[in-house]
Amino acid sequence: MTSPDWLNDPETPYLLIDEARYRNSIHRLYSHVEGLGSRVRPHLKTLRSPEAAAYLLKNADSPATVSTLAEAEGFADAGYTNLLYAVGIAPHKLDRVARLIHRGIDLHLLLDTPEQARALTEYAALHNITFSVFIEVDCDGHRGGLPADSAALTELAAMVDGQGAVLTGLLAHAGESYNCRTHEAIRLAAGKECEAIRAAGERIRALGIACPVLSVGATPTAHFSEELDGISEVRAGVFTTFDLVMKNVGVCSISDIAMSVVTSVIGHNREKNWIFVDAGWMALSRDRGTASQVDDYGYGLVCNMNGVPFGKVCVSITNQEHGIISLPAGCGLTTDTFPVGSRLRILPNHACATAAMHQQYQVLTEDGKQATWHRITGW
Repeated sequence: MTSPDWLNDPETPYLLIDEARYRNSIHRLYSHVEGLGSRVRPHLKTLRSPEAAAYLLKNADSPATVSTLAEAEGFADAGYTNLLYAVGIAPHKLDRVARLIHRGIDLHLLLDTPEQARALTEYAALHNITFSVFIEVDCDGHRGGLPADSAALTELAAMVDGQGAVLTGLLAHAGESYNCRTHEAIRLAAGKECEAIRAAGERIRALGIACPVLSVGATPTAHFSEELDGISEVRAGVFTTFDLVMKNVGVCSISDIAMSVVTSVIGHNREKNWIFVDAGWMALSRDRGTASQVDDYGYGLVCNMNGVPFGKVCVSITNQEHGIISLPAGCGLTTDTFPVGSRLRILPNHACATAAMHQQYQVLTEDGKQATWHRITGW
């Protein structure tokens, strides 16, 4: 397939989204999760774009996940009303949360400490407001949260429910699944994630607290869950575009990656067999997530404008506004293969980090036309 001419028009570097791949990846995950009797609460943090969210959220009250209050405010402005802020709440942010609630936004907060709970209940009493709360459950020792069998979990639930807050649910994130290298390992992580949150839910409900929602999710486990009995919702984010880290984990193939950075060749060092491009770390990010994986893609995999890789040619060095492609010996390519002024597409290591370097995205629509999506910025 030949790339449309308009890809040569926008100033480089720019971030490009392939709509067909984006839509196909959404359909893949939604079909899987809904087929197991649950629903997807997509994490919008990768693209943070109202235009992109329209593919994920069918209705204004469709469940969604955000990682910043700026996202919550931006998506509220776009008309979405059911948002889970899936980062532990800092007490000084409660004023912003309250303003969203007063606008009619069903904003759910996350916590896992008594200090957060006390700040929240004290604020609720002082301002005559009721918060919706999720408690984070640690399912794999990855990051935050409370173990499912801990006394701290039930004590925290009792602190918040009915004390200026409603304990809407429990949340688990199988972050260690990003370190898996086989499908079987991901399936085991998915099972462990569900087992942990179901056990935690049973303990909370035994206290007489309804806690209706059990929420799990990470892009690997979301795709490899074999059963979701009792699981209310599954969260995932990078599944919409995928990236090279997810390819190495085994969740997608190169041909599934819907995001690339379009860059121009600006020079050569023929002695070193280097190509210089105008996409440095300010366009690609400095994420080196593939460095410890089976295939190290440097700062991104180099493709032609049709999105076909030049073997395993990668961006090997980044400066702020310069990228350097070091052609490996025996690859059959020379600097003359990449004339000054020609354009290339770079697949990202970590889609979230790369998208964060751009304020808008150019979209290659399924019919070959151009669209523009905008990013919500800030925290």
